[in-house]
Amino acid sequence: MAPEFQAYRESNKRDMPADDAEQRGWEIINELVARWAADFAAARQISPAESDETTLAQAVFDAQFAHGRLQPHLDDPTVENILINGCDDVWIDYTDRPRQKVDPVAESDEELVEFLQMLARRHGAGERSLSKASPTLALRLSDTSRLQAMTESTPRPYVTIRKQRIRSVTLEDLVEYGSIDAGMMHFLKAAMAAEKNIMISGTQGVGKTTMIIALAREIDPQERVGTLETEYELFLHEVGHLKQVVPMEAREGNGERVDGREVGEIEIADLIAPSLRMMLRRMIVGEVRSREIVPMLQAMSAGEGGSLCTIHSRKAEGVFARIAQLCIQHGDGMTQELAYLIAGAALDFVVHVKMIDETRLGGKKVRFVEQILEVTGEASETGLPATNKIYAPRPGSRDPRAVPTGVNPACLDDLVRAGFNPEWLRNENGNWGGPLELKRTAVA
Repeated sequence: MAPEFQAYRESNKRDMPADDAEQRGWEIINELVARWAADFAAARQISPAESDETTLAQAVFDAQFAHGRLQPHLDDPTVENILINGCDDVWIDYTDRPRQKVDPVAESDEELVEFLQMLARRHGAGERSLSKASPTLALRLSDTSRLQAMTESTPRPYVTIRKQRIRSVTLEDLVEYGSIDAGMMHFLKAAMAAEKNIMISGTQGVGKTTMIIALAREIDPQERVGTLETEYELFLHEVGHLKQVVPMEAREGNGERVDGREVGEIEIADLIAPSLRMMLRRMIVGEVRSREIVPMLQAMSAGEGGSLCTIHSRKAEGVFARIAQLCIQHGDGMTQELAYLIAGAALDFVVHVKMIDETRLGGKKVRFVEQILEVTGEASETGLPATNKIYAPRPGSRDPRAVPTGVNPACLDDLVRAGFNPEWLRNENGNWGGPLELKRTAVA
């Protein structure tokens, strides 16, 4: 079946719109499955079950037009991550239950690599591959999931797929999800209206991207905004709220190296300078993790304000050490003191997001804001940028979610002019509506 169908794809699909190609594909698949069913009935004197025919047809379609055996997991709204440690060692992270092992996604590791190479051709714009010369692969799949694969340097092909479950979300939605409370929502709305630069920090999978999407919904629809990402994940140019979005995506090179870089490679850092000439009111960097840190912070400190970015950090207080590490690693002549100075001048707030996963205890995953720090721009005695802790867990409480600390931000007047009522900062218990229900009696 596969060779006949593959011949169709190669000869026709390239010149056909995607919808027409899929419709024609279904016609051919149904014809082939009907032929198979007839042969099956003739050989065994019994017709195959209708469910078997449907399953076979769907599997063929997924292999040719979608993501093969991965497709059912990508379609499952409760799946968060797909972890592949070789073709037959596949695990799923769910939103509502513990990690589980599932059926193989290929018959062999060789078939898995061939499948990944096919995905690279289909979704990599002809620039991404997986081979001995290029043993790692990063892709954005058609459903916006992010795939990272490794081979050659590992004993088997290893693949991690992170699903982007939410493409359009508001701060009001985050209140409903339990990620922030009503007071924090009004605070963040005012910070965006006052054009404050905000960095969202946290570890992997805690909801940093979801937070940045929700904050972006507070931007005036007429403002001109630029997004810079390794792979498109925010999709602000497709959601429809913002009318003028300039989406920019990094690009891998072709494997040949000149001056230590691959030919044709475009990093986020390369996009920042030209983006500044695009008449952008705000810039949003999906994740700051490499040499883009210095030009990004410089653009934040020199721009209009109201830019957003995310960074990996286990703790809110560790953000500046992480910034300094990246600046020194990728900035010529950069020192820790200069990195702190640039960060202090660029940032207004750090919003730290955390997740507690109790699915192994029969509980659930909860994601929430743990702290909001105001960066005042001054230097502390330690050399770090001085901060005000505006929201944090209440001392002595077992509830890890942020509540007002009683400290007024230095920029409170700016927030008030943007519509914020300071009374939201007076409730020392926050506005969560009750304690967080956890299986553990205490939070580490």
